[in-house]
Formats: sequence, C-alpha cells, structure tokens
Amino acid sequence: MKQVSLARFLIEAQRAGQINADLRLLIEIVARACKAISHAVSKGELGGVLGDAGTGNIQGEAQKKLDVLSNEILIEANEWGGHLAGCASEEEEHPVPIPNAFPKGNYLLLFDPLDGSSNIDVNISVGTIFSVLRCPEGVTEPTAEHYLQPGTAQLAAGYTVYGPSTMLVLTVGHGTHAFTLDRELGSFILTERDMRIPEDTKEFAINMSNMRHWYPPMRSYIEELLAGKTGPRGKDFNMRWVASMVADVHRILSRGGIFIYPRDTKDASKPGKLRLMYEANPMSFIVEQAGGASTNGLQRIMEIQPEELHQRVPVFLGSKNEVEVATRYHREAQR
Repeated sequence: MKQVSLARFLIEAQRAGQINADLRLLIEIVARACKAISHAVSKGELGGVLGDAGTGNIQGEAQKKLDVLSNEILIEANEWGGHLAGCASEEEEHPVPIPNAFPKGNYLLLFDPLDGSSNIDVNISVGTIFSVLRCPEGVTEPTAEHYLQPGTAQLAAGYTVYGPSTMLVLTVGHGTHAFTLDRELGSFILTERDMRIPEDTKEFAINMSNMRHWYPPMRSYIEELLAGKTGPRGKDFNMRWVASMVADVHRILSRGGIFIYPRDTKDASKPGKLRLMYEANPMSFIVEQAGGASTNGLQRIMEIQPEELHQRVPVFLGSKNEVEVATRYHREAQR
C-alpha cells in the first residue's frame, strides 16, 4: 500500500473541505518545528541540551534547557509564515506578537513546547502539545482576551511524542490520526487512521503519591479500583504513570485507560495542575475525536469558558465509560 505523508493527508483534507490552505500550511510548519525538536531531544547529552536552564517560567517552574530551546524553535518557525495573528506558549506570561516585518494571518496558535520535561534527563518520553484557534474577526493585534475561547472552538489540535519513534497525533475535527516520523525521508507518514479508544478499560494513570491530598470522592474512586475483583467494580485494574501527559495519553489512545490529574489540597489555591489552554483543551479534542471522553470531574472540559490564559483545571480523560464513572463520583459528592 502506498505511504501517505502528512502533506498528502492535509491536502486531501483540504480537498474534502475539512481545512483551508492556510490552516494546512500552519499545521505543516508546526510539524516541521516538531521535527527540529525531535532532533534536539534525540541528541541528548551529545547536543548539550540536558540539565536546567537556570531560569523559571510563568508557571513558577524551573526550566530545562530543552524547554527554552523547544519554545524558541516553535516561535521562530511560526512567526514568519503569514498564517498567524499571534501565538501563546505555556512558557510565556503574555501572548507572543507576530513581528511587524512579517504578514499576519487569521489563526492563533497555543502550545506547550515540551510537556513532561522533568523526564528529559532520564531519557523518558516527552512531547509537544498544540492547539489552533481562529483569531476573532477584525482583530489584528490579539491580546490575551482573544485567546480565551472554549475548547469547542478549536480548529485543530495535536501532540508529538518523542519516544523510541517520534509520532505526531493530529485532529482537525474529523477523527484522530497518527503519523510516524521516517527519519530517512524526513517526513511524517500516516501509520494509523481514525484511532479509537476502547470504551471500557482496566488501566488507570494517576500520581498515587498525592493520595493523602485528594478530596473524598477521588479517594473513594481509586480505592474501589484498587479493591480489584473482590471490590464493587468486580475486576482488577493496573496502574500506569509516566509523569508526562503526552506519553500517558498516547498509551490511552493506543489501548485505552483513564488519565486523571485531580484537584487536591496540596495547594488549595490552585483549581488543578494542568493548564486548560495548552494541555487540557487540545488533549480533550484529540481524545473525543477518538471516541473517548474528557471532563474536569463535573463538566465536559471543552465547554469550559476560559477566564485567563494560564488557567488550571482538573483533568479526567480517556475511555468513555470509565471517565463517566469517575465523573459520577464527583457530581454525586457535589450534590
């Protein structure tokens, strides 16, 4: 069977009326930037990119050298193409404007340049997450408020996982599709069309070290999973936890499961750990397009109206039936 490159896939999507030429080119530029990040990640210590950068980001987190490099690669690759009105990074406090020297387009790009960067120095999979929104009509200099659109407004979302092979998983609202980087060709090749997440699962991903900080419904839910066949669920569950959202979600897309990062009392001032605009919304779009579900424990994540650019939310996503069970625990507790 003839291989289908990402470029061909996007051209076919354009001909089918799913995307236009500008969005196609924007996605290709993001993919090209991800190839450059993949190259840097794969060189590791040989490229002098491991270790701390000695700086912090807007989240108050210490930055790794690859955090900074990945952020620069994505911004520089996208600012000159003429497809963006602006972009926003998890690493930057404010949106990044497009220099006046370059033409501007109608899209807003949001990204987490290197998710799971705490794993970089120990050679565990990390990734890039991105989301595309339409810039409001008539806006030529977008500010933070113009990015505050619900997840349902996303035109495209994707992530790249830098593992044993580099894979790009993408949705433009017509299913979720996986592409594998062929390093000899330098191209992403379609390797799985219309990925589907099994509705039921026996796997869960959560940071159990935080259990003492969880609220009662979260603790009750996990205790029932741990009870196994003798408990109320009547089956044994396995736990998997990579501490890289991209890697954990990719496993769920491949074989099912539920990923949970709940709100807890560890820092009661924060409504969650993960960022709505850079992580939760794009991953929710990808997962829903693969037949899964995603909530914040009470409501569908993609229907949340964002209030700030770096807003945090609890996240429950993955196999549809299991997400519904976990969400029910929290809704009943709220009632």
